[in-house]
Amino acid sequence: MDTSLRLLILEDSEDDAALLVDELQRGGYDVSFERVDTPDALDSALEKKDWDLVISDYSMPHFSGLDALNLLRAKESNLPFIFVSGTIGEETAVAALKTGAQDYLIKTNLKRLVPAVQRELREANERRERKRLEGQIEQLRKFEAIGRLAGGIAHDFNNVIGAILGWAEMGCEEAQPGSRFHERFQNICDQARRAGKLTAQLLAFARRQVLQPRKIDLNGLVEESTTLLWKLIGEHIEVCVFPAPNLCVTMADPAQMEQVLMNLCLNARDAMPGGGRLVIEMKNVGIEETYCRTHAYAKPGSYVLLSVSDTGIGMDAVTMERVFEPFFTTKEVGKGTGLGLATVYGIVKQHGGFIDVHSEPQRSTSFHIYLPADSGVPDQLETKHDEPTRKGTETILLAEDHDGLRQSAQEMLEALGYRVILAASGTEAVQVFKNNRDRIDLVVLDVVMPGLTGPAAYSQMSAIRPGLGVIFATGYTSEAVHLNSMLNEGALVLQKPYGTKALSRMIGTVLDHIRSA
Repeated sequence: MDTSLRLLILEDSEDDAALLVDELQRGGYDVSFERVDTPDALDSALEKKDWDLVISDYSMPHFSGLDALNLLRAKESNLPFIFVSGTIGEETAVAALKTGAQDYLIKTNLKRLVPAVQRELREANERRERKRLEGQIEQLRKFEAIGRLAGGIAHDFNNVIGAILGWAEMGCEEAQPGSRFHERFQNICDQARRAGKLTAQLLAFARRQVLQPRKIDLNGLVEESTTLLWKLIGEHIEVCVFPAPNLCVTMADPAQMEQVLMNLCLNARDAMPGGGRLVIEMKNVGIEETYCRTHAYAKPGSYVLLSVSDTGIGMDAVTMERVFEPFFTTKEVGKGTGLGLATVYGIVKQHGGFIDVHSEPQRSTSFHIYLPADSGVPDQLETKHDEPTRKGTETILLAEDHDGLRQSAQEMLEALGYRVILAASGTEAVQVFKNNRDRIDLVVLDVVMPGLTGPAAYSQMSAIRPGLGVIFATGYTSEAVHLNSMLNEGALVLQKPYGTKALSRMIGTVLDHIRSA
């Protein structure tokens, strides 16, 4: 089968151009070409079509090959450029190569034409691949830098938001239902939770969330989400789900995977304002080294693939390059935060996976999520219940370095009936525990604190009193490895910002576990 070749010929002689085309066709190329011999014709040809190669005479009555080469390079075009001339000498040929030509041939000897074209097309493809990989690597570096900044900001915001939410919830409890004060406190609560969701999205992009992974079946997760999904998507869009038989499990946080699915589906919905088709598909796939050589972010191995495709407006190349940047959005002002796909990117990366995106403007977009495959059967997931606020009389050691959040959390705990002992650092928390080891029933520890971190402080406390109940509170953590090992031993994580109900529910869970042990 012949190889297609889009050839632009700069030649004033139709016969000489025909000889070039004949030679290439005998060499196995299916040639589509255009012959030009003036600057305007060259400029027009470059604008209206993408070419694979330029072959140019060196000397023409109205246009020199060197001028053509300069015009091409001025447009920042990297098209391979070969001179074929009957008048070019050695010095002129060397000068042409220095100007940016790839090769030169003599018209009376075209035996070298096909090998020269093969070599230049191969090298041009290698240059494109190298540039694409460099672009991928540069984008990864940029995302890492943005992620570090976003993670630090979100951590500080979470402490402030947590303090505001705590006091607002207590104000709601104390205010007369139906009063102006109650309504205002409720509004503050709602806005604080909204701000908390934004910081959670930033932390997801920065890959600084504490995951609680389980072996999950994506078939089942998608099936459980479809009822809510259909309500969010709307009747004007056809939703098609294709589960995979014998799908491998993947080790993932179920709540985070639900967020990935919802964000991708809502993004697809917004891309189809006039209706369309949304397809969700799962597969077992294997990634090999050959794929990784052209995709810098991929690693070889076995994966579970989640694909979300739409028949919407698609994206152009410029949008594709920025699609995962936080706060980048093509929607109208006020219509989106620009954090949906950034969140997806961060969650997938934190799970050890990667994303591929394919899009055609005005036709379709497909997001392919690759998550590492695991063996075994899915874990049983906990059912969520809306339980009433639970109170108690136990003594709790609360360690938190942020003054506002420490005071707010203390007041929440006291409002629930608990006795509270405070510490402002991990080191102080250990000392306070040593002085009150027989009184303390439970410890609530911030993960990142001055002196000792929460996990390090708890290690010293549990060495003094094994089986001590603990809750780790975090907005994000750089101590994920140590914390994950404690999660495997039964420790619980309270995500900041938290309110009275979340704090009450988690304390009740820990105390019940201690009593039943």
